[in-house]
Amino acid sequence: MARRRPGALSRRQETVRPRVAVVGSGSWGTTFGKVLADGGAHVVMWARRAELAQEIQEGHRNSEYLPGVNLPRSMSATTHLSEALDGASQVYLAISSQALRQNLKAVRPLIADSDVPIVSLMKGVEKRSGLRMSQVIEQELHCDPARIAVASGPNLALEIAREQPTAAVISSSDQETAEAVARRARNDYFRTFVNTDVIGTEFGGVLKNLIAVAIGIVDGVGYGENTKASIITRGLVEMTDFAVAQGAQPETLQGLAGLGDLIATCQSPLSRNNTAGRLLGQGYSFQDVVKQMNQTAEGLASVAPVLQLAREAGVHMPIVEQVKMVLDGTMNPRDIAPHLTTDDDTPKGERTQDGKSGSGGALRRSFERALDQFRNGGRRSPSDRS
Repeated sequence: MARRRPGALSRRQETVRPRVAVVGSGSWGTTFGKVLADGGAHVVMWARRAELAQEIQEGHRNSEYLPGVNLPRSMSATTHLSEALDGASQVYLAISSQALRQNLKAVRPLIADSDVPIVSLMKGVEKRSGLRMSQVIEQELHCDPARIAVASGPNLALEIAREQPTAAVISSSDQETAEAVARRARNDYFRTFVNTDVIGTEFGGVLKNLIAVAIGIVDGVGYGENTKASIITRGLVEMTDFAVAQGAQPETLQGLAGLGDLIATCQSPLSRNNTAGRLLGQGYSFQDVVKQMNQTAEGLASVAPVLQLAREAGVHMPIVEQVKMVLDGTMNPRDIAPHLTTDDDTPKGERTQDGKSGSGGALRRSFERALDQFRNGGRRSPSDRS
């Protein structure tokens, strides 16, 4: 009988488990790697720092970003990008939105001959260009947009890493790509739905960060639940107006990538954007907040490009405007009251600016979809696949 070579068993096990790569080993990248591993994949993480890669590889922990969480043994890590991407059937990107373009320059030659799905886990807008992350990926990787997917939803990393149940939406212009990624990125505690509205899904993830900064500011000032509820509600209107003006479907903003993510991000102390806003509300300068934050608060970098896009589209965003004034130091945080801002004293209705999607009807439909999901035992209803 021929002797088995050392390591042969582990390689055979890897062939049973589909191999996927996650580029970026911060809190969200590592958490999503765990989601994929717990769903049956062999996950190779790419980490920029050698000590972080070693801790994931040998200790099966990421104590800096996910304290107290044990990672599956089917997760490994490397500092070599080529090693992480080699043989991957899907590639997930979880790096800072402002550093994405530069990192993709290194990724491009390594996947030039591949047609695997590329999945964005990022929620930001490139500051210089105003482009969404999927657009930056398409530009830098020179790939068919049908290969690109984005993931979004009420996804606070530490809660998911602790296996608290939640859901997300996977969006791609190609239905088959969205479904392929959704099948891979799910397990007993993490459910995925699909849609083909990439614009709405991405902007939902971006815009909720800006509203969360506003909520953090008023929380830091000491205002109560009425103020926060008003801003969240009117914030959803601003989000919908903006996204629809960019080509999104209004229903997407009432789903997991919009309303769901908005609620989670605004109410949780685990939210980096909420924390950044709270520090601003307590009187810290923008520079001091950046220094204190251990991780990137994407909302801070997205304020200016979002407002530029809003002005070009003729969309009024008083909440985001006042957040920018606080960031710029031209408004005292205690004076922030964007939900009170109007163009004049004429009473106005609650509907969105485009007049096509009353928030009441959209919210009713979203709650009806949620009830359908509960009735179906968590399975997708047909209306959630559009």
